[in-house]
Amino acid sequence: MLLRSVRPLLPGCDGLADPVDVLLGEGRVLAVGPGLDPGGAEVVEADGRALLPGLWDHHVHMAQWALARRRLDLSGARSAADCAALVATRLASAPPEPGEVLVGFGFRDALWPDEAHRDLLDGLHGPGTADVPVVLVSGDLHQGWLNGPALERFGHRGHPTGRIRESEFFAVTVALQDVPDAVLDGFVADAAAAASARGVVGIVDFEAPWSLPDWRRRIDAGVTGLRVEASVWPERLDDALATGLRTGDVVEGTGGLLTAGPLKVITDGSLNTRTAYCYDPYPAPPRNPLEHPCGLLLVPPAQLRPLLARAHAGGLDAALHAIGDHANTLVLDAFAATGARGRVEHAQLLTGEDVPRFAELGLVASVQPEHALDDRDVADRLWAGRTARAFAFATLHAAGARLALGSDAPVAPLDPWIALAAAVHRSADGRERWHPEQEIDRATALGASSGVVAGSYGAGAPAPGARADLVLTDADPTTCDAATLRSMPVAATLVGGRLTHRAGV
Repeated sequence: MLLRSVRPLLPGCDGLADPVDVLLGEGRVLAVGPGLDPGGAEVVEADGRALLPGLWDHHVHMAQWALARRRLDLSGARSAADCAALVATRLASAPPEPGEVLVGFGFRDALWPDEAHRDLLDGLHGPGTADVPVVLVSGDLHQGWLNGPALERFGHRGHPTGRIRESEFFAVTVALQDVPDAVLDGFVADAAAAASARGVVGIVDFEAPWSLPDWRRRIDAGVTGLRVEASVWPERLDDALATGLRTGDVVEGTGGLLTAGPLKVITDGSLNTRTAYCYDPYPAPPRNPLEHPCGLLLVPPAQLRPLLARAHAGGLDAALHAIGDHANTLVLDAFAATGARGRVEHAQLLTGEDVPRFAELGLVASVQPEHALDDRDVADRLWAGRTARAFAFATLHAAGARLALGSDAPVAPLDPWIALAAAVHRSADGRERWHPEQEIDRATALGASSGVVAGSYGAGAPAPGARADLVLTDADPTTCDAATLRSMPVAATLVGGRLTHRAGV
C-alpha cells in the first residue's frame, strides 16, 4: 500500500513535515519520500492529512466496555432519586425478558444529596416487574446498587442497604458477563471496530480473570483490528505461568496481534466509592459504619509481595492498581522489595516522596487523564487540601517517570483523543482548567498514547522498518484547539499495514 501525500509528525511532535509518500509492505514501513512509485500497490490518497503512529489505550476492561455500551446509561443522574427514575422508565418502556437482569451503568454517588438504598429500587414495582433483578454498576466499577431480587440472585439475600463494594461486587461483575461466548464476542467485535474508528491500534486488556484465551478465540474468528496485550489476575496466575509465556511474548497463531500481558492486582478501592486507601481520613463520617475512614486496603503487603515474586520469577511484569496515596506507597515498596518490573495503574494521589520512586524503580505510571476531569469536584471535596498532588502527570513526567495514557473503559470512553485532550488541557466543560500546572505537552501526551510502552515506537515520523501501525487525521494534532483534539476526525487507521478503518480517503 502507498499512502500518497501525507504529512508525518516531525521529531518531538514539533509540527508536521512537508507532504511525502509512505510505502508499506509486509506489515512495515518500506520507504518514505516524495513521488514514490507504488509498484502496483494500492494507493490511498491522503491529500496532506497528518500521519502519526497508531494510538494505544493502555488500560481497558474490554468485555465490560462492550457490555456497558448496551446497558442503561446512568451517568446523567445527579441523585439517587434521579437514578431510580431512570430505572423506573426503563422497566416501564422496555422491561427485560423473564429471568434476565436489568443492568445500569455509570452512576457516581459521591456528591449526591441523598443515599442510594435498596428500598428505592424495591419501590419501583410495576405490572410484571416486581421480580426483575436490578443491578446498577457505579461509574468506577467498584460498587453496585442492587434491589432485593438481585441480592437474592447473587448471594446477598437480606443485605441491609443493597450496596455491594469492592471484592464482593467484583464477583457480581464477573457473573454479569456470563453470556454465551458468541454473543459477547460479537459485542467485543463492535467495540473493537469503534476503537479502530478512533485511531486505536492496540489495547492493554485488564479483563478478569484472564483474557488471553478469549482473545485467541476472537482472533481465530476474525476480530483482527487491534493488537491486544492480555493481563492475568491472581486467581489464574498458575494457568498463565504454566504456558511459559512471559510478558511481551507473542502468542503463536495470532498473526502477532496477541501478546502476554502483566499480572493485574487491585490493591485498594476508588475515590468515588470512598475506598481509595489514603493516609488521611475522608472528611465526612462514613455513610456505612463498616467503611474504613481512610479507605480500604484490599491486598496487604504480606499477600502482595509473594504474588509479585512469583510473577517476576515466571517472567511476568505486574500492573498494580493503586489510587490512594497510602496504597501507592505500599505498591512502590512491594516493587522495591521484590525487584519486579511493571506499572502502577492510576497513581491518582501521591506523596511528594513517592513521585521520584517511579523513575528510580523503572516503573510506568499508567494514568487515565479523563478521570481528572470526571473526578475534579469529588477530589476537591474528599481530598480537600491534597489536590495539588492528585493526577500529578506533569510532576511525574518532570521526575523522569514514563507515562502511559489510557481510559479505564468503561470508566471513561475508549477514545485516546479524549485522554490526550484531558492530559494537555484540564477542562472539557467550559470551566477553568483544574490544576493546569499538571498538564503535559502534546509531544509527551502523544508519545504516552503510542505503542512505546507496549514495545513499538514513540510519537514521531514513521521510518523505514517501523511497524505499520498508523493513523491519518484530518486535523493537525500539534496545533489544533483542545476541542478539536478531543473530537479528532480520523480518516484511516492501519494495523500492520492493513486498513482497519477508512473514512474519506
